[in-house]
This record gives sequence, C-alpha cells and structure tokens, in this order.
Amino acid sequence: MSKITESARGQDCNIRIYPYCNESPETTVFCHAPCEDKGTAYKSPDWWGSYGCSTCHDIVDGRMQTDIYNSEIKDLFIAGVYRTQKMLIGNGLIVIK
Repeated sequence: MSKITESARGQDCNIRIYPYCNESPETTVFCHAPCEDKGTAYKSPDWWGSYGCSTCHDIVDGRMQTDIYNSEIKDLFIAGVYRTQKMLIGNGLIVIK
C-alpha cells in the first residue's frame, strides 16, 4: 500500500454522492478513478483517485445501483479527485515541480 492510498484512512469522503454518501471516515478508502491504464487486474495510478466512503465507492465501481445518472456520478467522482489531489499536494504526498 502506498502513502497515498494509506492517507485515505480517517478522511472525509470527497466524492459525496448525496443522499447515499454515508459520511463515515471509518469507511473511507482511496478509490481509483478510471483511466487508459485501468483494466482487468490493473488499477490506475495512486495519484489518480479520490477519498471515498464505502457507499460512494460501491456506487462509482458499479456494485450499488442508484437513481442518479451515470454522468452525474462521473462528475461527482471527478470533483472528488480534484479535492483529493488538492489535499495530497497540500500534505506533500504529491509534489509539483
């Protein structure tokens, strides 16, 4: 596990798919976002993802169905990636030269 994925422990959910988000930092994990490198048995790089509660993670990975359009879920996930990257940069886990 990398420092980035470990940093998700105890964080607030940054995906925030309401009203489904459980808002429980105890369930927050690093949710890898889709990318060109992602496929069967491959995850995207650890810098490309968002902190997400277990419920939001299930929704973005398709394990839980909702009445929310997929396009809105994608938009919320990308907003979560932005929030997470902002935090990772602020905490020195991602360094931009």
